Amino acid sequence: MKTLEELKQMIHEKFEIDTATLKPDAPLADYGLDSLSLAELLFTVEEHFDVDIPDNRQDVNTLASLAELIDGLRVPQHA
Repeated sequence: MKTLEELKQMIHEKFEIDTATLKPDAPLADYGLDSLSLAELLFTVEEHFDVDIPDNRQDVNTLASLAELIDGLRVPQHA
């Protein structure tokens, strides 16, 4: 779960949210992140993890689902 821990640290640094309060299955909106903050977070995630998050990401609303998406995008694609 290294990705999840990196996400927690990223959110802490960017939005000053205590990592101890970040729960994997809680909605990101519970931490006061509005749509602009979420967009900013996703851009930061894309840069940090070197991934392209699809525009269709309605199901990504928790740290756990975001970590799962990132891990899936980081798996080498075989042609």
